Amino acid sequence: MTMAVMGAGSLGIIVGALLARGGQDVVLIDADEKNVDALNTKGARIAGSLDIAVPVRAVVPAQMQGIYDIVFLLTKQTYNEAALTALLPHLGPDSTVCTLQNGIPEESVAARVGITRTIGGTVGFGATWREPGVSVLTSSLEALKNFGFDIGEIDGRVTPRLHKVKDVLSAVGGCQIVDNLMPIRWSKLLMNATFSGVSAALGCLFGDVLDDPRAMRFLSHIADETIRVARANGVRLAEMQGEDMELLELLPGETVDDKMAFYRRVWSRHAKLKASMLQDLEKGRKTEINQINGYVCQKGRAAGVTTPCNDLVVELVSEAETTKTLPSFDANLERMTACLERNAL
Repeated sequence: MTMAVMGAGSLGIIVGALLARGGQDVVLIDADEKNVDALNTKGARIAGSLDIAVPVRAVVPAQMQGIYDIVFLLTKQTYNEAALTALLPHLGPDSTVCTLQNGIPEESVAARVGITRTIGGTVGFGATWREPGVSVLTSSLEALKNFGFDIGEIDGRVTPRLHKVKDVLSAVGGCQIVDNLMPIRWSKLLMNATFSGVSAALGCLFGDVLDDPRAMRFLSHIADETIRVARANGVRLAEMQGEDMELLELLPGETVDDKMAFYRRVWSRHAKLKASMLQDLEKGRKTEINQINGYVCQKGRAAGVTTPCNDLVVELVSEAETTKTLPSFDANLERMTACLERNAL
């Protein structure tokens, strides 16, 4: 069985390295020639919570050959059109594309490669790209082993191909087959919109947000908005990492203080994580802000639910993209505080 990891960034390097270490026939595909050269000459290096280097085979998209039975899609959604167009000639009728991207990309991926070849999944660990060929596993080994992946069909069926993909991904980390992919996708979207979105808008690590009461007050409303938008779209968030994400809704009279034990239980294991969107800002690249917090805003507008805090995060990250400057923690935190006051939150 021939496999490919499309997008050898921070997560793709880890997935590709651990698949190769497990003896799988896998190729890493990336548009960055320097990254591909480093992977081929030095191997895929994982630092941080793991410290290993694994020989791998890597190519740029133009060098793809043959048909891939399973493709793990780990590009940013902003590159999906180019990536999937290049991939199509290398998919057979029975190939499976498993999107492990942020946001809720299944519908758009299926539109390009076909719904019969598309499954989805969420990633329960984080990583930071250090340099060509090197990724830092910033989540704990516990998070990787226990909460590595949730995978499922768009329509909730449990199919033989899910078991095949689970067997493969188990070489990387814990993998669970789910029959409620969309509720889980919304739970992961909440995780990304909160700590990834807010930390990118503040230019800091997850732990810096977790330790700042003002940032957490704002973040708690990001979570509340996401839950209300999901509910307005007929979705109740699923449990993730053993926790009921619906409990982050701010009921009348509740504040972030009532939720801090929950936040610390879930996110303290990811305190050293730098959001991929912040990594993109540091490299002067376009982020996935419109596919994460912006998705909440879009779905909220369609359902008549206001999302002032998610709107502001999109604005702050988009400003940094446009100006090619890194966000200011203090200045943007003041804008977040003003947003809460302006909207009486």
